[in-house]
Amino acid sequence: MVQLATDALDEIRREVWNEARRAGQTQTARDLKGARFALWKNPEHLSARQKHKLSDIQHTNRRLYRAYLLKEQLRQIYRLPAKAATRLLEAWLKWARRCRLPAFVKLARTITDQRPGIVAAIEHGLSNARVEAINTQIRLITRRAFGFHSPDALIALAMLTLADLCPPLPR
Repeated sequence: MVQLATDALDEIRREVWNEARRAGQTQTARDLKGARFALWKNPEHLSARQKHKLSDIQHTNRRLYRAYLLKEQLRQIYRLPAKAATRLLEAWLKWARRCRLPAFVKLARTITDQRPGIVAAIEHGLSNARVEAINTQIRLITRRAFGFHSPDALIALAMLTLADLCPPLPR
């Protein structure tokens, strides 16, 4: 859900950047091009330069800053207890539906369609993060195992790496 919000934010950033370029505002366009990572990062991990860039965006481009705030508020849903998160999700959906940013209006429709599953995930604390992490590790192991003659070597590497096996070493 947060990734979809980040994608919507990036879509808005590209629109604003293209508008500035077409209008001949090269400095504004250059500043927006360099703001990508400041907009993507979590606020607690921003450098001083990135915080300054966000502050500039807040004062110069209300539409892009509104998109950033929408993304950040959606992130907060996963940091709250279930009841508060459900209320915040409902408030976020109302805000996103009327924000006049097409990418976020579309995201609000998507989240509304998937709302029962999202609320269930929030209430039960379910996430596919562990599965995704293991999939990423298996992809890395597969890359290392490329060129082996059989899939048995890949399976053995995966089991050794991910199953916390500690076989006896030869002497």
